[in-house]
Formats: sequence, structure tokens, C-alpha cells
Amino acid sequence: MTLTQNDGRKRVIIEGISPVVDGGRFPAKRTVGDLVHVEADIFTDGHDAIAASLLAHRAGSESWTEIPMQALVNDRWTAAFRVGEIGRYGFKVQGWVDHFETWRRDLLKRIAADTDAPVDYLIGAGLIAETAGRASAKDAAWLLKRASVLRSGDRVADLRIHATDTALHELILRYPDKRFATESDRELSIVVDPVRARFSSWYEFFPRSTAPQPVAHGTFADCEKRLPYVAEMGFNVVYLPPIHPIGRMFRKGPNNTPESEPGDCGSPWAIGSADGGHKEIHRELGTLADFRSFVASAKELDLTVALDIAFQAAPDHPYVRDHESWFRKRPDGTIQYAENPPKKYQDIYPFDFESDDWQGMWEELKSVFLYWIAQGVTIFRVDNPHTKAFPFWEWAIAEIKRDHPEVLFFAEAFTRPKIMYRLAKLGFSQSYTYFPWRNGKAEIAVYLTELSQSPVREFFRPNQWPNTPDILTEFLQVDGRAAFVIRLLLAATLGANYGIYGPAFELMENKPIRHGSEEYLNSEKYEIRHWDLDRPDSLRPVVARVNAIRNSNPALQSDWSLRFHSIDNDQLIAYTKESEDRSNLVLTVVNLDPYHTQSGFVTLPLDQLEIPADRAYEAEDMLTGERYLWHGPRNYVELNPARLSGHILKIHRRLKIETDFEYFL
Repeated sequence: MTLTQNDGRKRVIIEGISPVVDGGRFPAKRTVGDLVHVEADIFTDGHDAIAASLLAHRAGSESWTEIPMQALVNDRWTAAFRVGEIGRYGFKVQGWVDHFETWRRDLLKRIAADTDAPVDYLIGAGLIAETAGRASAKDAAWLLKRASVLRSGDRVADLRIHATDTALHELILRYPDKRFATESDRELSIVVDPVRARFSSWYEFFPRSTAPQPVAHGTFADCEKRLPYVAEMGFNVVYLPPIHPIGRMFRKGPNNTPESEPGDCGSPWAIGSADGGHKEIHRELGTLADFRSFVASAKELDLTVALDIAFQAAPDHPYVRDHESWFRKRPDGTIQYAENPPKKYQDIYPFDFESDDWQGMWEELKSVFLYWIAQGVTIFRVDNPHTKAFPFWEWAIAEIKRDHPEVLFFAEAFTRPKIMYRLAKLGFSQSYTYFPWRNGKAEIAVYLTELSQSPVREFFRPNQWPNTPDILTEFLQVDGRAAFVIRLLLAATLGANYGIYGPAFELMENKPIRHGSEEYLNSEKYEIRHWDLDRPDSLRPVVARVNAIRNSNPALQSDWSLRFHSIDNDQLIAYTKESEDRSNLVLTVVNLDPYHTQSGFVTLPLDQLEIPADRAYEAEDMLTGERYLWHGPRNYVELNPARLSGHILKIHRRLKIETDFEYFL
């Protein structure tokens, strides 16, 4: 018989490791400072005690940190390590039969039953002597003395004291016998991103619509002047649509009309003209130096610039002239323009990822990212990544993050769930979601629970947007100011990452091009708009207050603690988030009805939230400053959308009442 087992004496089984994505095919994701909780099913045959450890290191380092694992229930074990730098980390799990622990466990049982005998201590002496062989000289000497004592033949009562000594147990644990340790099949990976990947508040605006005068074309200098407005509202990412030369051939007119007139500015996503392509700047915006100045000014305000990358070409893009093979031709010899029937985009040519020169195309597209990274851009919002080859993204993102691990990629992929999830696995740091179309209480809870509590969360980071230049939902079109406030409150508190397309959002732009469409009338995608940022009805103060709450409450800066709670009114939704150290607990209640006052009783699981059941606790509304003294699990809420459609309540769990009857927190 031929044995194929490497070493049949390795008896411990390791299964069900988490976090793991597709069996280790892809890395899980974390951000700097996160505590990575690792779990695994670890067990062996028979009744021997086992021990286990977690091994973790930064990728490329030969030095591993070993963390003892603790048993949970049902053969599940856990340990954790903190990731302190951006980049990649690796981890694996070890498990082994612990003969000393088995002996000690059984000895304690025998002692309790008064059935221990001298031979039991001789067995222990042998195990201690073996450990001495693995120990330092000083510890070995001490262990050998203890082994000698257990072999001395003293009275069992005296041997019990020596054998069960805590100091002996602690010293033995330092020198485990791992000769027959089982190690997990493969090293598993964690990609560690900057904190912006976990917590970000995005504000999108069109640079060409920033000029102080109507009709005039905005410049990067005008964009710089817009930055304090964005920063004062509390955003930390400022996102620009494409800033490149716009094609002139088949240029679209206002409202996406197929024919343009002289002076029409076209769509920024129709990239490329005789002035250049993806590495050039639209001449009316300014120069590369102007753009770099914009990026530097943003940084001074703690704003990170995100740039749109759209891998497609206008018919007059230099790529079309110099690399015709990168585009697919129709039987009549013309290049196939982009289509999503019945929609036609004659001003855009998609790349052919089955081109014979696919390798050259890949290298060039990667170089577009590298060019803008060199200009100070570290976040890229990628347009329609699901229409480009998956292998390209896996290669390009890995190549870029190898040398620039600080760079983040945001997927604009409103497509089927499995495709969105695959893009996240391939390396995209964040993604748009179906949030814009989730309006009902049940559908919101089901969808956000999937994103925050299922295994999807290990690789998919949602970014919730109530509107985009492409999406004006029916809810925003017909339900007025309250609708915008409702969607703002939900996006900003359900998601640690969220964004708005402004100034359309805070100025409540809600006119569609026609009934049944989600396209804006007079969309900025096709024309320059002039916005009155000082309009008295602007939602700017509300947006600023919500962002200030997000920025000062760690509970709202991550997604995984999201929990929905019972409230006896289907028009009211209630949920909590809590910081990792449990020092910050936030309860949000939103009235989903934009027209009517709604009320009900919210029920909180006091034990789970560590709220004392025998004392009052305070709910501080951070939107209004009002404070409510609550008792027990069920408490009343009432929300009038004419005033404000939600509460964002900080729950103070430890309330001390002084003799003057004021509350000190």
C-alpha cells in the first residue's frame, strides 16, 4: 500500500475559516486601524484537548505574529489582529493536539474525584521534561526541577499542589509541542485600504457649471472657489465628472438630442478630440497646473479629489486614429458606437476587449490611472466597469495597488448583483447600490441587512447615493422637499459611505425630461447650468448638520453594526449603529411618508445594546438639540415631515441624576 498522506500524525482538522472570499481566491477587505476577527472550526478525533493559533503578517515580511486562539462553542475558535498600515496582510491558522493540556484537564477531574495516582504524575513529569527540551536555558532548568518533583514519589496531596501550579501551566503554554500541527491549506489575504474606503461623504459637481456668471464655462479656478462651500457642508470627497477634451463628431445637444448646435458643449463622457484624450484637460477648464492647484487646495480643506475614469472614446479621440484595432467594426466598415437599446450613444465608441492588441490596450488604459495618480488623484470613480472585461480589472487594479496601495476605485455599476459583487472581489473599493430604488421599510431593511450582515460585507463596500446625474428617482420627482430630506437621512445614516450629486440635490432639482423617465430635464450632462447656491430654500444647512453628526459619531462611520428594530408603524423605520468600542450608540428613526405626521413605539433590545433596564436613559436628537428621557424598551416617537422627517438620536446609556435634578452625562 502506498501512503499519500504527508504525515498521518497530524490529527487536527481546520475548516470554515473566516474571513474568506471564494475559498481564498480573492482577499477580504479592511481599512487602516481595523481589528480583523478570524474564526475557524478546529477539532480532532477522540477526546484529546487541542490548541490553536492565528498567524498574521504584512505581505512581503518573513516575520509572523502568533496570536493564541480562544474556543467559542461547537468547535469554533477565534482570535484577532489589528491592521495598522495600508497594503496587504496574510494570515493562516494552526491547530495541534495539546498533550499537556489533555493530561492537566484529566488530572483535575481525577483530583476532584479523588482517584489520582502516582503514575498520573509520572506521565505529567514526562510531558514537562519534553517541554524543557523546547524551552530557553533558564526556563528549561525550572521545568526539569518541576518534573523531578513529580517523579519524587511524594505524597499525592503534595504532588497535586505542584502539578496544578498556575506558574507551571503558564510556562508550558509558552513552548507548545507543534511537531504534528495542522496548518490551514493556504495563506489568506486581507487588503487594507485607507479609512476613506470605509467612511466617506462624497459631493459631485460639474466643473463647467461653476462660473459665477450664467452661460459662462467654469474653470478650475472657479472650482477652487467652490471648495469651501463643499467643505463647510462637511463632505470629505469632492468628485468631478470627466475633465478631458470632449469629442466634436456626433456631439449631443441639450437633453441628449442627437443633433448639436454651434456652442453646445456636449457630454463630458464623450472623451477625446483633436486636443487629446484621457491624459489631457478640456482647454476651457484650464491647464494641468490649474488642476494640480485645485487638488492642492482641496487637500488643505481635508477634501480628497475623486476623478471620473470612463474607458470609452469619442469618434475623434486620438485612440481611434492611432489604434483602430482597439474598436469593433461593423460589416460596413464603420466602428460600432455604444448602444443600450433603444438608447444610442453615437458620440461614444466602446473599447473591444477581444482586440488582437488587447495587451497593448490594457497597458495604455492602466497608464491613464498612473498619469492622474502622478497629478495627485487617489480616488477614481470608474464609469460602467461592468462593460469592460473582468480580467482587465483584476490585473489593472492589482498592478496599480501594488505600487500605490492608497488608491481607491469606486464602481459605477448599476447592474445585476453577482456582477456588482464580482467587481468588488476583483478589487473595486466601493460600489453604488440599489439604494435609490429602495423606498419601503421592508425592502430597505432586507437589502441593507444583506449588505451589512451577510458574507458579502467581507468584500463589498456600499456607497449610498439618493441621486446621480443619471438618476432622478420618481420619489424625488413627486414628493417635494420632504422626499429629499428623507433620502438624505437614510443615505447618510444607513451607509458609512454616501454621496450626493449637487447642487442638484440641495437645491432639490426634481424635473424629469418626461414622465416615466429618470433623466433630468436640462441635464448638466449636456449643457452648462448656473446654480444659485444662496437660495433661501436650499437644503445646505440640513446637509451640513447631517455631515457634522456623521463626522463626530464613530458609530456612523462603519456599516457592520447596523441593526433594524421593531417600530409599530410601517411608515417609520428605526435602526441603530454602534462604535467598535461600544462607547457611541446612535438610533435613527425616519418617517418614510413625505406628507403626513407618523407616530409609533420603537422597541429596543436593551440587553443587546447594554442599556440599563432599571434606569432612565437619554435620547439626544443631534439634528435639533432636543433631549428625551426614555424608560424601558418601548418609547414613543412622532415625526412631522413639515418640520423634519427624522431623528438621529445619540443614546446616553449612563445617566447620573444630581441633587439639583439636572442630568450630567
